[in-house]
Amino acid sequence: MTPPTPVQVEDGDLALFTDLYQLSMTQAYWKEAMHERATFSLFFRKLPPTRRFMLACGQQHAAELATRLRFTDAQLASLAGTGRFEPAFLDWLREWRFEGDIWTLAEGTPVFANEPLLEVEAPIAQAQLLESLILNLVQLETVLASKAVRLVMAARGRPVVDFGMRRMHGVDAAVRGVRAYRVAGLAGTSNVLGGLRHDLPLSGTMAHSYILAHDDEREAFRAFARHYPGTTLLVDTHDTLEGVRKVIELLNETPGVDVKAIRLDSGNLDELARGARALLDEAGHGEVRIVASSGLDEWQIDTLIDAGAPIDVFGVGTEMGASTDAPVIDLSYKLVEYAGTPRVKHSPGKINLPCRKQLYRRLGDDGRYAGDVIAMRDEPDIPGVPLLRPLVIGGRVAPREMALAEGARERVRDALEALPVPLRQLAPGEADYPVTLSPGLEALRRRL
Repeated sequence: MTPPTPVQVEDGDLALFTDLYQLSMTQAYWKEAMHERATFSLFFRKLPPTRRFMLACGQQHAAELATRLRFTDAQLASLAGTGRFEPAFLDWLREWRFEGDIWTLAEGTPVFANEPLLEVEAPIAQAQLLESLILNLVQLETVLASKAVRLVMAARGRPVVDFGMRRMHGVDAAVRGVRAYRVAGLAGTSNVLGGLRHDLPLSGTMAHSYILAHDDEREAFRAFARHYPGTTLLVDTHDTLEGVRKVIELLNETPGVDVKAIRLDSGNLDELARGARALLDEAGHGEVRIVASSGLDEWQIDTLIDAGAPIDVFGVGTEMGASTDAPVIDLSYKLVEYAGTPRVKHSPGKINLPCRKQLYRRLGDDGRYAGDVIAMRDEPDIPGVPLLRPLVIGGRVAPREMALAEGARERVRDALEALPVPLRQLAPGEADYPVTLSPGLEALRRRL
């Protein structure tokens, strides 16, 4: 019998999570004895039209994971079976370890076009092999965190909960997505595995099937509230406001019953929330909150709040899990220095900035971001706070830097306060945020 195909990629599989050409180039470097130190830079060239900034996420996780990559005997046997790789090269891969440095932005840093999210410095064969894995990890989490933080901004302090796992592109994306949502500031998730793994509170109600499985909606409410004190009841299976009345009857007629909230999942959410709030308040149950879901995105949430809809919590599914308006950020991982010599790509529309770099962020007198400068790594006298920090040194994770990654959620909260007002607008538009090159980097770019 053929063994079942694994559902999820485990950390031990990730050495093979690469494009074929990465291994082909690595073997070529090995055959040519090209072992000099290289620097690769991770960045994107332009923002999606509906984003004024991206929230860098996943880069510190990717850097830490790079230090744990190993090729197992089983993996090397599989590679040997392709007929593409020499036995001596596979023996070399058996001893492969990442021994270089990785500088990263802190998780949750707002980032703009051409700014390095991460730079890898290592013997070229080591740095090359990380490309596909780093791009995948950082692309997904940056896209999802950037969408989630827009929902947080739209909600203006009201909790936002992730309901998106069923519409996401695979099991791995759904679980890793919760990590990005936690960084972005979401209040909870319905994803049990993701929530437990990434320390985001679990949140959920019931499905319409539970109501339909009972002969009487009122009895379904009664049973569920008895099973789960402090629960949220879904009231729109048949007639939404009639469902609210049944919840009120339950609260009035059953001593000790505890219902924390009702959930609206269809219809005109503004009108229904107002009607539900009026019924609950008139009955003396102002403590019962209103949760709304039903295909929400940041623009709908913003409109509902502008209209004064009395909604306390927003549950967002498909639009957050798939980020349908900006499902990809075109990250690039480019060689910018080899053997001490700056390298630059000249392809039309795909030029990159050469050499090892540092990113500086200036604050204005009002405490808000005033502009960024991309500089050569060791260039002196650049104004602003340096944002790239060495998370991996000599193949080992720097404990102090990794500890700073744990504060990503708080970092995002502070960053939102520091963003200039135009960058916090939800409508599409130019970022209108100054990102310049330092004198040294501009001179080097022109010379090359």
